[in-house]
Amino acid sequence: MAFLRNTDASMAALSAGILLLFLAWLPLSKIVERLAVVNVFILFLWLFIPFSLRGTPIFALGPLQATQEGLNLTLLITIKSNAIVLTLIALLGTIAVQDLGPAMQRLKVPGKLCHILLFAYRYIFVIHQEYLTMRQAMRARGFKPKTNKHTYRSYAWLIGMLLVKSWDRAERVYDAMRCRGFRNRLYSLTEFTASPKDYAFMAGCLLLSTGILCLEF
Repeated sequence: MAFLRNTDASMAALSAGILLLFLAWLPLSKIVERLAVVNVFILFLWLFIPFSLRGTPIFALGPLQATQEGLNLTLLITIKSNAIVLTLIALLGTIAVQDLGPAMQRLKVPGKLCHILLFAYRYIFVIHQEYLTMRQAMRARGFKPKTNKHTYRSYAWLIGMLLVKSWDRAERVYDAMRCRGFRNRLYSLTEFTASPKDYAFMAGCLLLSTGILCLEF
């Protein structure tokens, strides 16, 4: 999807993402929340790209001119981004993260990527809790954020201490894992077995991909 250059192919990819999302039966509120985060960044593209790409003028805002080529490119990026996000949500939202790492490992994904995924998911909440604790300590000492040098310096110290604490925790966790015999491989009690239903799903995804590529070329 990321390499598509054709609007029709991108629309087909978006339709495929919606279809997969429908089959996944995920909560609509969570989907809308994640799409909103992505499209906030895309909104900035709509504010800049149409006016920064040379081509056929469509309309003007003062000295700035929006071009047909800029609008087409922004629309293409919007469709592709939403198609990619919807597909990832559908495929990754139906498996537990603790099972995703070993499953990726079975599919011969590099072990370091699997480890980074699992540890990032596991410790991002720990780091966030550490951040909340430090913010609470700052408020207990009378800190009130303002637009001045003291506030900027305080937040800089907060981020610096958070990085130091994260690094220190990572070192302790790694040493504890080595003491317990960790040999750069993940083990799971979940048994991965393929059924005819899985092969049918894989065939359907391959057909969808092939159809999208045919539209592209």
